Amino acid sequence: MLIGAPKIDMNEKERALEARYALDSPAGVRKILRDYHALLERQYKGDYDAVVILNDLQRAVDQAQLTRRQRQAVYYVYVRDLTQSDAGKAIGVAQHSLAGLLARAEAEIAAVFEAWAWQDEGYAIHYDNYGEAE
Repeated sequence: MLIGAPKIDMNEKERALEARYALDSPAGVRKILRDYHALLERQYKGDYDAVVILNDLQRAVDQAQLTRRQRQAVYYVYVRDLTQSDAGKAIGVAQHSLAGLLARAEAEIAAVFEAWAWQDEGYAIHYDNYGEAE
């Protein structure tokens, strides 16, 4: 009697998350931050990959050494789900200044994920159509 390999793809969810979130780029970090609440819900439903990615996101934010204002901008826009205008009012800056804070924070967080990828910490470097790292 021969026992074959299971036909279940054990890493399907992990690959799907990695494809959706190119975390070595500010755009990928922005996507995961926008999906923060959906990932929390998936975590509570037992999705282990959502747990891992949320944990890694928190570690990356901690290691990114964001300024207090950058942390506040990320918190109000992505965790509290305020508009940029309302978040700007909450921390006392104009909407365009808040957008700049978010952009710098996303770039700093992406740099942490990119460093992890170069150190082979479980993340991949994503390349554009010309073979350049994005």
